Amino acid sequence: MSQLEQLRAAMGRAGVDALWISDAANVRYLSGFTSGKDGKVLVTPQDATLYTDARYTVQAAQESRVPTFIARPPATLEHAAPGLAGLRVGFEAESLTVAELEQLRTYWPQATLVGTAGLLSDLRMVKTPDEVQAVRDAQALADRVFAQVRPMIRAGVRELDVALEIESLLRRVGAESAFEIIVASGPRGALPHGVASDRVIGDGELVTVDMGARLNGYNSDMTRTVAVGTPSPEMARVYRAVLEAEEAAVRAVRPGVRGADLDALARDILTGHGLGEAFAHSLGHGVGLMVHEGPSLRGSSEDVLRPGMIVTVEPGAYLPDVGGVRIEDLVLVTEDGHEVLSRSEKEAV
Repeated sequence: MSQLEQLRAAMGRAGVDALWISDAANVRYLSGFTSGKDGKVLVTPQDATLYTDARYTVQAAQESRVPTFIARPPATLEHAAPGLAGLRVGFEAESLTVAELEQLRTYWPQATLVGTAGLLSDLRMVKTPDEVQAVRDAQALADRVFAQVRPMIRAGVRELDVALEIESLLRRVGAESAFEIIVASGPRGALPHGVASDRVIGDGELVTVDMGARLNGYNSDMTRTVAVGTPSPEMARVYRAVLEAEEAAVRAVRPGVRGADLDALARDILTGHGLGEAFAHSLGHGVGLMVHEGPSLRGSSEDVLRPGMIVTVEPGAYLPDVGGVRIEDLVLVTEDGHEVLSRSEKEAV
């Protein structure tokens, strides 16, 4: 079943006849148009149309898998209006602004507008073979860059310099950083989102590096915590506990497993080490066109793993004013188990 056929089936279940797609990643997913932030897609029972402006005439013709109409609002809305009379038209409530919704009401008075959520994000959870390869390529590139940067993570080097080197190497090979790079050393390791600062790395510290590559629109995500010199016995103990939780959760990834159960597995191991309260976030998330997308690996998640999903497994433990550890792998759910896409070595601490 094609992506459009799957979407129309989901639309039927949601009770809408047509769907106005405004989320940039969803526009790209459905049409192939890589400048999704400057496009919209309208899906009706019979047709699908990409709407973008004249800056993208050539690009849209080269990339789009659906017919294209080149104009700016309100001409785009006027073009769509005749085919929407009497239909229930869904809009993406999480990405459409109030001003844009008022425009739809003005130009589509004969349609019934209905807010929707998750129709395409649910479909995007299971990757096509081409998408899997795109994420695989992005992660392989991230692994190569990390291997080049690892020797410079040493005492006397600023966190910022490590992050800048990662970003520079990604740029040189035609990629970019998937998100703001985290380099958190010593006590700053207790910050789960401790983006690189001008702090100088000290001897005997652990350094958490969270990085990803965005290549051809698709992302990777990986975290390694590395030792500079010999860390304290307490932080070495924390590292080994997080590694135990991470590897156990990775081994448990397979079709049919609930995201909530994976989170509980890792959390129980850390709790057994007295670190349950130090695990301050969920176990993981999906990765694809967005760095953070479905499925969710958190305690409240109802998502169940299926072949073709790509998820992170990233337990952590964060001790205020002391330090922290996070270890994260990127994992593909296969027909009979899993494949770890992130190949960077994990240190023995």
